[in-house]
Amino acid sequence: MVKIDRIEHNVTIPEGVTATLSEDGVVTIAGPNGSLSRAFVSSRVEILQDGGGLLVRTDLPRRKDKAMAGTWNAHLNNMIKGVTEGFTYHLKAFYSHFPMTLAVQGQNFVVNNYFGEKVPRSADILPGVDVKVSNKVEITVSGIDKELVGQTAANIERCTTVKKRDRRVFQDGIYRLSKE
Repeated sequence: MVKIDRIEHNVTIPEGVTATLSEDGVVTIAGPNGSLSRAFVSSRVEILQDGGGLLVRTDLPRRKDKAMAGTWNAHLNNMIKGVTEGFTYHLKAFYSHFPMTLAVQGQNFVVNNYFGEKVPRSADILPGVDVKVSNKVEITVSGIDKELVGQTAANIERCTTVKKRDRRVFQDGIYRLSKE
């Protein structure tokens, strides 16, 4: 079997976006929508500034090193997409008998009257994420950090889990329709 001596991933930086790499491994990417920072620390994988882009490189990679280089490449591309376009998740509330009311109260998303329950259910909205409710049942979660937007959408979806009922019959809840 042939041994690969080096793996390199080129991350191209589009116009209007700047990437800075500090000595302690923190990459800061700034664009029209804002800026994101993330620490990339490993003894076997390194990030280098390469002209107008970034280079993720590992020498004499093992299987975990190859995986780490690919993961870092994906994180950097997600950061670039976040500061240029942003990420958006569309969710929708479905109910059959008891109409739910949805509201954003500060850093909490509140669901009232879920299955006729008297106690409202709530989900955390992470910092840097914008949540909007429209048409009483449509929820839009948007932001520049893919992980925070996805986790906030998951928190909202998870706050309406069905307990002590047959999930095949009682299908009320909030579900993700699409993500961009």
